[in-house]
Amino acid sequence: MSYLVLARKYRPQTFHDVVGQEPVVRILRNGLRRDRVPHAMLFSGVRGVGKTTLARIMAKALNCESDAEDIPCDTCQSCLEIRQGSAVDLKEIDGASNRGIQEIRELKENIRFFPLRSKFKIIIIDEVHMLTTEAFNALLKTLEEPPEHVYFMFATTEIHKVPITILSRCQRYELKRVGFTGLADFFSSIAKSEEVTISAAGIDMIVREADGSVRDGLSLLDQMFAFGGDDGDGRIIVRDEDVVQVLGLVDHQVFVKLATAVLDSDLTTCLQVLEETYLLGIDLKRFAADLLSFFRGLVVCKTVQDPSVLLDVAETDVLAMSRLAAAHSKESLYQLFQVFMKGMQELQYASRPRLTLEMLFVRATQVGQVVPAQDIAARLAMFLDEHGTPAADQTSPAQKKTVTSRVEPEVVPRPPAVEPATEMVVPPPVVQKESPPPMPEPPPPVVEREELAAVEPLVAAEPTVVQKAKPVLVEPKQRDVTREWDGFVAYVKERKAWMAQTLRLCDNPHLEGEKLLIRFDNPSDCTLLTARDNLQALTIYAQDFFQAELVLDVCALGGHSAEGDGSSPREERRALAADPLVELVTDIFDGKVVGIRTGPKFR
Repeated sequence: MSYLVLARKYRPQTFHDVVGQEPVVRILRNGLRRDRVPHAMLFSGVRGVGKTTLARIMAKALNCESDAEDIPCDTCQSCLEIRQGSAVDLKEIDGASNRGIQEIRELKENIRFFPLRSKFKIIIIDEVHMLTTEAFNALLKTLEEPPEHVYFMFATTEIHKVPITILSRCQRYELKRVGFTGLADFFSSIAKSEEVTISAAGIDMIVREADGSVRDGLSLLDQMFAFGGDDGDGRIIVRDEDVVQVLGLVDHQVFVKLATAVLDSDLTTCLQVLEETYLLGIDLKRFAADLLSFFRGLVVCKTVQDPSVLLDVAETDVLAMSRLAAAHSKESLYQLFQVFMKGMQELQYASRPRLTLEMLFVRATQVGQVVPAQDIAARLAMFLDEHGTPAADQTSPAQKKTVTSRVEPEVVPRPPAVEPATEMVVPPPVVQKESPPPMPEPPPPVVEREELAAVEPLVAAEPTVVQKAKPVLVEPKQRDVTREWDGFVAYVKERKAWMAQTLRLCDNPHLEGEKLLIRFDNPSDCTLLTARDNLQALTIYAQDFFQAELVLDVCALGGHSAEGDGSSPREERRALAADPLVELVTDIFDGKVVGIRTGPKFR
């Protein structure tokens, strides 16, 4: 007889044998005991987690001839026929090979007949997502109302490809990846049954490589049993070095050593470990991916109170990562994880992975220990408390420059500008001797309402105040509204984008005295603009931009005119011009107020 691989030899035959799918097993067993089994079941999940196996066990249980409560018994004639693959009433088809509408038609014809030997006809379609759209549509009616002697069971690894019309007619069972501990215990029991000696570390490496798939793990275990040596008594021995060599894996202690060197900024050790790994023939891209997963584990151990919930690794590995993470700050681990994450992206497309990985270690070892900002602030505060703060010169730089300008009688430098926030304009000083023609000055800025408070320290520091004069609000010349309309629309767009879009639809805006006439051809264009709050805001924007006390008149041609209330912004502008703080500033710098904005500076 030919050799039977472990994946077939140890395939579960009853619900008790299923590994790592307790919730689904409980639902199926309760459904059998309470006679609540659905006529269509869909098992989904990654490869090798037990989808087809559970479908076969369910088929056994439905046709089991035993009277025991715990079924299937796996000993009756029906169970044995299903186990041997000779059951005439169990039809298991491959969705990839029988995906057309013709196969589904033949299936529908066959299920009309009653079972020959069993109680029910069972139809198992593996990889059901491979069926064509026409085949799915042909199956809809039969799947929704099948004959009482028929049960459908589907299995798929890509449930998103199954039409929603099929999903709604099935009871779905999501099979998860098998946990690390469950797989390790299962593989250890198989090694014991096969009389093979393998260490727990070797089992852990195989489980990590299986990535939650029982079938993948059994295939790797079968490969290692064939590679292992003989102890002389007929018993196979598998060493840890054998697992590393055959599967191309890296021992977990290598990652611990490498991560410790990176965190200690020991570049020499990092390069030595990389050299040893390279000489073993390990795939460097896979090695870097495993290293990134290890640093992810360090972050989890530093952040989560119970890291074993999120880390699907052995308990010894969790303890090793927890000890290493406890010796370093969270910020350092976060930063290194980001460095390796970025390096992995570069490594995926690198033509020379080893050089890229070496440069990655160079960058990682230069990160060092990251100190949180709050710790630096606390240390600085402690230092200042111990040594005291140096006496600060209370005279501001602006005052010092002002005094200097008064001392020099012959060539008086230009007085310093007020802080940028005030946007005050100061005229240049009078120069007594000949000087080259002055450069043209930029257009004078305007005073912002919310920025007046910024000049208070400067005003308070002025030692003397000369005779005051009322500030003069210099009104600019009449501005050409038509020529500057696009600039005004852009100014409004910074504050309210929708309002600027509406203003682009107006027809020939122009001034009539102090009124800014804004006309629209379509009444619906200006409906929102004529609202009281919006018109008031637009009036403020117009007065700020054109620096004139304007009143807005908005209407559609032939429609009702809406006139904005310009008195409130006008009073506010005049109040700002007569503000004592403004008067004091203009007296100090001998300046004039050339503009005032009352609206918001930004959107």
